[in-house]
Amino acid sequence: MSVRDVIAELSTVLGQRLSLSKSDLEHHGTSETHFAVMPPDAVAYPENTEEVAQIVKICARHRCPVMGWGTGTSLEGQAQALRGGVSVDFSRMNNILDTRPSDMDVRVQPGVTREDLNQELRASGLFFPVDPGANASLGGMASTRASGTTAVRYGTMRDNVLGLEVVTAAGEIMRTGTRARKSSSGYDLTALFVGSEGTLGLITELTLRLHGQPEAVSAAACAFDNVAGAVDCVIDTIQMGLPVARIELVDSDTVRAVNSYSATSLPECPHLLLEFHGSETGVAEQAETFGLIAAEHGGSGFEWATRTEDRNALWAMRHSAFHAVLASRPGSTSLVTDICVPISRLSEAIEACRADLAEAQIDGPILGHVGDGNFHAVLLFDDTDPDEKSRVLAASNRLVDLSLSLGGTATGEHGIGLGKLSYMEREHGQAWAMMGAIKQTLDPHNIMNPGKLVPPKN
Repeated sequence: MSVRDVIAELSTVLGQRLSLSKSDLEHHGTSETHFAVMPPDAVAYPENTEEVAQIVKICARHRCPVMGWGTGTSLEGQAQALRGGVSVDFSRMNNILDTRPSDMDVRVQPGVTREDLNQELRASGLFFPVDPGANASLGGMASTRASGTTAVRYGTMRDNVLGLEVVTAAGEIMRTGTRARKSSSGYDLTALFVGSEGTLGLITELTLRLHGQPEAVSAAACAFDNVAGAVDCVIDTIQMGLPVARIELVDSDTVRAVNSYSATSLPECPHLLLEFHGSETGVAEQAETFGLIAAEHGGSGFEWATRTEDRNALWAMRHSAFHAVLASRPGSTSLVTDICVPISRLSEAIEACRADLAEAQIDGPILGHVGDGNFHAVLLFDDTDPDEKSRVLAASNRLVDLSLSLGGTATGEHGIGLGKLSYMEREHGQAWAMMGAIKQTLDPHNIMNPGKLVPPKN
C-alpha cells in the first residue's frame, strides 16, 4: 500500500474535503472509552454515494484500509484505524431524502442523526424509536445494530431497517431490501449488513420503518430498597406482558453520580425509570398495574409525569448517566461493558456482577435497558495504574463468561469492534469462522475496517 498515492488520487476527487490535519486525524482515531488513539492517514468527507464509491475504488486498488465514521460515539473501538488508511466521515451526507407518511417509512443518508430525524418528523405524527442515548448517526446505528431505551417496545435497528444502499469493498453500489414490510425473496442481505460494523461495505442510504407518535405518554422514576427488588419487578412486568416503552435500571452508585452531575435529588438507592405509550386510558391502566407490581417488590415514591418537559428532564438525566459516572471520578478512564441475558436470569446476572466488582474493589456503577435483559457496567480505572487496568479487564472478561454461561451474549448493543473481539469464538464457535468466510468472499483484500468483528487475518 502506498498511502501517498492514495492521498494523491483522493485529492483529485475531493479537493479540500480530504483532510490531513493532525487534529482531524487524531479525532477520527479516538473512542469514547479506554482505547488508545489510532489515527487514520486521511479523512474523506464525501457528499454523495458516487463519491463514496470512488473513494473505495481508489483504496481497493492500493489495498488501503477504509473505515466509516458517523459521530464517533461507539464504545468498543469500532471506527478506529487499527492499520491506518482512510476514514470516511459521513457528516456531509446528512439529508432526509424522502418521507412517506402513508407507508410509515423514510429514506435518509447515513449522516442524519436520530434527533435530527425526529425533529423533522414532528409534524408528521410519526417518529423513529431507536434511542441509544447518544445522538448517533443512523448509518452508525445500523452498522453496530444499535438499540437502547425503547428496544423493549419497538425493537432494535435490526427490526427497523427495511433496506440499504451499500458501497461494497470493490466500490460497487448495491441496494438491499425493499419498502415492503416483509419478503420471502432470497438471502436477507439487509440483515447481513446491519451489525457488520463496516467490515463488509459502507452504508450510504437507509430506508427506515417509522412508528406513530403515541396519543399519550407517561413516565416515572420508582425507588427500590435494593437492586434485586427492582430487577424482580422488571421480570414480573415483562412476563405479565405489560407493554412498557422503556424500563431502565440505575443503581445507587449511578443515582449518586447523576445527582451530583445533573443537580437532581433522587434518593440514593436503585431506581427504575419507566415510560408507557398508548391511549390516555391505556397508559393510565398500565401505570396503575405497574404500581401494583412495584409495590410487591418494595417500590415506592413514584409519581407519573405526563408533561413533555418533565419526561424530557427524566430521560435527559438517564442519557447523561455515562458522563455523570465519568465525572464522579475525575481523571479516570472507563471500560464500558454490556451483556444481555434471558430475562429470567437477569437478577442472577446483575447480583453476580455486583458481587464480583465489590470483591475486585472496582468502581463499576450499573445501569441498563433491563426490559430486554441488557445492562451495562461502567468500570472506572486509572489508565496509568497497570494493576487497576488489569483488574478491570479481568472483571469484564468474567462478566462475559457469566453471560455466556446463562445463555446470554457478550454484548447486547455496544457491538464487537476491538474491545470484544476475543469473545467471539467463545460465543459463536464454528459460526465465527463462517463470518470470516463471508468477509473473505465480500472483501477478499480485507480493506473494509480490518481487524474488527471477524477472525484476524494476517
